[in-house]
Amino acid sequence: MLHVVHHPGYVSPAAPGSRFAFDKYGLVMEALGETGAAFTQHAPALMPRNWIEAVHDPAYVEEVLSLSVPAIKERRIGFPVTERVARRSQLSPGGTWLAAKLALDHGHAANAAGGSHHALADTGAGYCVFNDLAIAAHRLIAEGDAARILILDLDVHQGDGTAMLTAGREDIYTLSLHAERNFPARKARSTQDVPLPDGIGDAAYLALLGEVLPPVMADFQPDLILYQAGVDPHVEDRLGRLALSDAGLDARDRYVARMARMAGVPVASTLGGGYGEDRMAVARRHVRSMLALAEAYGAD
Repeated sequence: MLHVVHHPGYVSPAAPGSRFAFDKYGLVMEALGETGAAFTQHAPALMPRNWIEAVHDPAYVEEVLSLSVPAIKERRIGFPVTERVARRSQLSPGGTWLAAKLALDHGHAANAAGGSHHALADTGAGYCVFNDLAIAAHRLIAEGDAARILILDLDVHQGDGTAMLTAGREDIYTLSLHAERNFPARKARSTQDVPLPDGIGDAAYLALLGEVLPPVMADFQPDLILYQAGVDPHVEDRLGRLALSDAGLDARDRYVARMARMAGVPVASTLGGGYGEDRMAVARRHVRSMLALAEAYGAD
């Protein structure tokens, strides 16, 4: 049984002049329904403002919530911050936090949005407004739901915002495998970074993941994994530079779930990146990822 967090507010009309389409988040639920797989849907609440401000500059939070984000920051984000976008930016962290709470009960749960790993303290960036991964991790630790959290970022892009927002914390470990020559041009420093060459395929990618993840699990001993399960390492992704196949992505997700299950560590996954003109094909990749994680983990 897949436990998935979704809210109609995840879907927002595309802003004029932006290539970013929010309809993927609705198409994911359509694609999940067409599989016939059993799942339980959970609705998130808005992340309370105080938890967002615990990670982001309160002045920036006010800009977002009052719809007064300066044009220079909107250009960095990639779209205007409208009322719908601002509400969505509170729902998504709420969804990642709820997915983590569900994972603590069921082993694995998925947020059908989230993974906004480029958002920084005082601005958004790269289609990300608020960093749901950093916000959720901070709240979970502050409220005593977890003591050590591994943020495993397997999106094709480095989780620079997450790395910067959690820098210096001994209770949060950031591990990022990403395309070295992809966005962002200036990389941050994660706890551990694994930059990958263009065009890397299934076998080499999985071998590297198999080298770096077990020592982190053994040494850091997380009691929760927040998994940025982007599907943009796929060979057909519009913004990716890697060459994973459908089978490679499936093997990646199943390996992460098996490693976590063997260690008794719950996994909460976020949607992360996935881009292409055929948005239903992208949505189906996300669905296969969520189902692979649930199946491999054996969530009840």
